[in-house]
Amino acid sequence: MNLYSNKQRWKILLLVVAVFIVGITLWYSNHIAETIRNEEYQKIELWSEAVQRRAKLVNYTKGLFEQLREEERKKAEQWLMALQVVNSEDVNCDLTFASKVIFSNTTIPMMILDKDGKLMGSKNIAQDLIKDSSFVDSLKAAIILKREPLEIPIGFGENQYLYYDDSFIFSELQVTLQDLINSFISETVINSASVPVIMTDSTRKNIIRHGNIDTTVFQSDEALSRKLAEMEGQYETIEIELPDLGKHYIFHEDSNVIVQLQYYPVVQLVLIAVFLLVAYLIFSTFRKAEQNQVWVGMAKETAHQLGTPLSSLMAWMSLLEAQGVDKSSLLEIEKDLYRLEVITDRFSKIGSKTDLVPERVDIAVESTVDYLKPRVSNRVIFSVTKTGENFIAPLSKPLFSWVLENLIKNAVDAMEGRGNINIQMSSDASGIIIDITDTGKGILKRKHKTVFEPGYTTKKRGWGLGLSLTKRIIEFYHSGKIFVLWSEPGKGTTFRIQLKF
Repeated sequence: MNLYSNKQRWKILLLVVAVFIVGITLWYSNHIAETIRNEEYQKIELWSEAVQRRAKLVNYTKGLFEQLREEERKKAEQWLMALQVVNSEDVNCDLTFASKVIFSNTTIPMMILDKDGKLMGSKNIAQDLIKDSSFVDSLKAAIILKREPLEIPIGFGENQYLYYDDSFIFSELQVTLQDLINSFISETVINSASVPVIMTDSTRKNIIRHGNIDTTVFQSDEALSRKLAEMEGQYETIEIELPDLGKHYIFHEDSNVIVQLQYYPVVQLVLIAVFLLVAYLIFSTFRKAEQNQVWVGMAKETAHQLGTPLSSLMAWMSLLEAQGVDKSSLLEIEKDLYRLEVITDRFSKIGSKTDLVPERVDIAVESTVDYLKPRVSNRVIFSVTKTGENFIAPLSKPLFSWVLENLIKNAVDAMEGRGNINIQMSSDASGIIIDITDTGKGILKRKHKTVFEPGYTTKKRGWGLGLSLTKRIIEFYHSGKIFVLWSEPGKGTTFRIQLKF
């Protein structure tokens, strides 16, 4: 039992160490992941704040452009008023200021058309272009889309209208504003933090731009809605207002680096576990091969050592018979000598190819029981029953008898020399079943498998190899099965052997 107990202690110790290593690995990996997550979260907060500030800047720029547009309208009205002053019949009017207003307009394109669309005059428009009537018509249509023309004051010309376009500076600023909006959207999506981003319109359904997002998300509305819900669950959605585009929403989530870091410890431990499992299987194979060699060497050496005294005892038997010793006594000695020959034969077969011969399993069981009955306590009651007809199976009779002896002797020890041993045999289409039941101490459920391991024993003496040899003989040599079918502490145990036809 000491060997088995030491083995169990080592297993518990190794398990504790493994749990400690796994715990430390998970804790440290999660600590690193959490640190990086916090740093990235700070980057996201800075990025989010920058997005909102740039959106405010864009909106502020739009406000400035509105003011510029209003200023240009006022300039156009002042220009008309100046024209009215110049064309006035009042000789006391100050023409100097009016002329200055008229000639100070060097940026706002203007043209005067009559009610029929005939060009009556122009300002700040290239002369080679203004001569082309198609250009005048297209410019008139473009201006009307932006604003209504101003009616020329009475006295300057009847039913004439002033068409003015945005100034050159204002047009350039509008292009700059559009570039600013486009760059704002692009830089928001392609962000320095590599954060997955989706920008939608006010409906939260139409995608304006996206970045660092798996394109499979956009294959269906359901997948997109699910993704947006996931992103909104991680971080608060950023709401922005863009000039002429209205309200927009920015959804974002943890980067792929953070997601990978979350699963890295698990993947790492799985790889380590696979490596350790493969290493264990390799070393276990080598260990089993080495154990097999030890088993074979020990068994053959035992058979060899038993051979010499056995030959000597047989010679002494012949001498005693010649001297006329009581034949009944010699008969019992002869049985024991035969038994020693069987045991020697058993050990010699370990490690060698065993030829299985069709045998009557029921007869082998009964003969083994008959041999053991007079050699155990008379307070042990044996009973052998069988159901079925076919009990012939490929068998190595010496080794199979060894199995039965080990099981029966263990049962006798478990009952402390007093109790019942019932051996029940049955056969069906799958094979032969042998149940050996005792009324001994029983075996705890958690030890039903460990009882077959080398070194397991409840006795003060012995190596704990009996059940290990039993399992090896049944499963390795006979391709059968042996296991604890039933056991209950204080009531007994049933071992089942299954053999194939």
